[in-house]
Amino acid sequence: MEKIFTYELAGRPLIIETGKLAQFANGSCLVRYGETVIMATATASTKPRDGIDFFPLSVDYEEKQYAAGKIPGGYIKREGRPSEKAILTSRVIDRQIRPLFPNDLRNDVTVSNLVLSVDQDCSPEIAAMIGTSVAISISDIPWNGPTGGVVLGLIGDEVIINPSESQREESQMYVTLAATEKKICMVEAGANEVDDEKMLSAIEAGFNVVKDLVGFINSIVQEIGKEKFDYESSNIPEEVFSTIKAFAWDDMRKAVLSDDKSVRDEQVGALTEKVKTYLEENYPDSVSFLGESMYKLQKKVVRDYLFREHVRVDGRPLDQIRPLSAAVGILPRVHGTGLFQRGQTQVLTTCTLAPLSMSQTIDGLDNEDSKHYMHHYNFPGYSVGEAKSARSPGRREIGHGALAERSLVPVLPSQEEFPYAIRTVSEILMSNGSTSQGSVCASTLALMDAGVPIKRPVAGISSGLIVNEEDENDFLVFMDIQGIEDFFGDMDFKVAGTTEGITSIQVDIKVDGLSIEIIRQAFEMTRKGRLQIINEVLLPCISEPRKELSKYAPRIISLQIPVDKIREVIGSGGKVINKIIADTGAQIDIEDSGMIFISTPDQDKAQRALAIINGIVNDPEVGATYDGVVTRLMAFGAFVEFLPGKEGLVHISKMAWHRVEKVEDVVKEGDVVKVKVNEIDAQGRINLSMRDCMEKPEGFVEQAEAPRREGGDRFNRERRNGQGGQGGRGERPNYDRRPRRDSESGGQDEGPRPGSRSREF
Repeated sequence: MEKIFTYELAGRPLIIETGKLAQFANGSCLVRYGETVIMATATASTKPRDGIDFFPLSVDYEEKQYAAGKIPGGYIKREGRPSEKAILTSRVIDRQIRPLFPNDLRNDVTVSNLVLSVDQDCSPEIAAMIGTSVAISISDIPWNGPTGGVVLGLIGDEVIINPSESQREESQMYVTLAATEKKICMVEAGANEVDDEKMLSAIEAGFNVVKDLVGFINSIVQEIGKEKFDYESSNIPEEVFSTIKAFAWDDMRKAVLSDDKSVRDEQVGALTEKVKTYLEENYPDSVSFLGESMYKLQKKVVRDYLFREHVRVDGRPLDQIRPLSAAVGILPRVHGTGLFQRGQTQVLTTCTLAPLSMSQTIDGLDNEDSKHYMHHYNFPGYSVGEAKSARSPGRREIGHGALAERSLVPVLPSQEEFPYAIRTVSEILMSNGSTSQGSVCASTLALMDAGVPIKRPVAGISSGLIVNEEDENDFLVFMDIQGIEDFFGDMDFKVAGTTEGITSIQVDIKVDGLSIEIIRQAFEMTRKGRLQIINEVLLPCISEPRKELSKYAPRIISLQIPVDKIREVIGSGGKVINKIIADTGAQIDIEDSGMIFISTPDQDKAQRALAIINGIVNDPEVGATYDGVVTRLMAFGAFVEFLPGKEGLVHISKMAWHRVEKVEDVVKEGDVVKVKVNEIDAQGRINLSMRDCMEKPEGFVEQAEAPRREGGDRFNRERRNGQGGQGGRGERPNYDRRPRRDSESGGQDEGPRPGSRSREF
């Protein structure tokens, strides 16, 4: 039976429709938030999947271009692989719901969110988070929800719930928050150096809103929710685990005590073989439970060390970071490099600078169409000692790359300040805990080494959590988790930021949620850690961004021209701009605003291109010199194109300091010559001189020019009648016909002219 439920969320209508669409799914609903519409479904298999030791949950967030009134770009004209934003949204929803499923459930569960319509003021991601919660809650799939979700913005000191598109542009942060009625279960944030206390206050304010939203979802469940189905538990029989625990507990405590991951893994592996032999001899029916039993035993030992004895398996205190080191400038041809190591986590990041035309084009559902900073993250098998070949990046790699990117964006210079596309790539060389935050630190080093003028260094660190299984109010927060503590702990709370505030947060949990007090302690712990990394490691390694770019990085000159001059620079069919590129070898990008970017590693070529463009957009000036090409020879002189589409005449008397009998003795068509503008007459015709660009012979005395049989009257007659001009017989030469203007400038035309301004990087 169709049901419609309504709620007001952040001043906009939230409508949940059930019982009409996708009825074969275990649970489904249509969510309307403003004019955003998504279809959420949850489906479970009837039987558990055999041979697995994990819960097989799949979460999909499907963007359809029709939802924003678009047709996909490219040749195929249909959606392909999910966009980066779709993948990140899927990960956010996964982290929101996964901890609330039973640990021993092995039935496949698939959650799908299909975006049908997008209202930019009403986030489809939030609609999908709410829809997912409703679909699972009203289904017969076992789950300890519901949850609710909102986005938090900050304008001034005011926390904005689900900010509109215009508010997001002003906001100092974008925080996605999910929670149950009692606890916070997911935080994902990007922020512009927001103070820790402000961030905590905003999270607390958002939590209060979410609790009311969860109450609304609970009312839906009470009315139409299905009874949860019974499932086959995958728990290890208690008698089997008790036997293994009694036999191996003391040995496991010894095996895990090491600060070297490979040594610890070797010792645990040897103990596993010992336990296997014991079971084969005494309890052969229990051998099939060996793997899960040893994992469970190792988890209990590690947690016991941490929680009961406040001792970590590598001997560190709870608030101590593993040994740190950093280096820059490692690779000679790369524009910037940074190597960061924390314990046995080692990350190498490279930085590449390129023209803005190399910025990434985004074909998504929102209004963002490009980005000039890109961060990519690679996690090869050798980083954890596994023998596996390289493969395309998965969701984890994309998610970690996006987290590091979000961490660094707030400190990057604007495109006007630094007109480059920037790509950083983090290669994980060793992994033993929080490689994503290691990549933040290594990327800071690489950017500074490349000469990118970032505001301040950014560092990232993570904190962990152990909660007493018997009393959830009894917990322990500790800093810099390594791999074994990530696997067996209850939280990976990642925070990146500067000395001034937070730039990103990502929280993964394995319990049913976090209290505000746990989050407060995590903030205190991570702030201490990031300040230590910045002050003791990053700044001593490289105190500020390099003043000079690598000699292998392109140099970029930016030039602002009047918008009405863009057509002249481009030319018909791109003829002018393509000729400039061919002649100088520079890459030239022109924006609709009239901003031009000239890039090339060769500074002389860049200056040549700049001079040409300045000449096009500004009137030639008397006294300025140019490199031109001889286009036509006449008896009385040569016509020279000294700027694209602009010609002038070099009279035979101005070709050299000595007397020239024939023009052909000095130049021929196609020659490149240096010329100086001597005069622009009342009709806009330009007289040039070659000899004024040459060194005057010592003792030279100007003599009266003797009459030439082919010159004189013929020269004047041809100028009057148009012979020798671009238009043919009877037409005036196609000179630049703008009125003459007086100028006192002279010398090489290298600087900006009136109406334009340039900057060099």
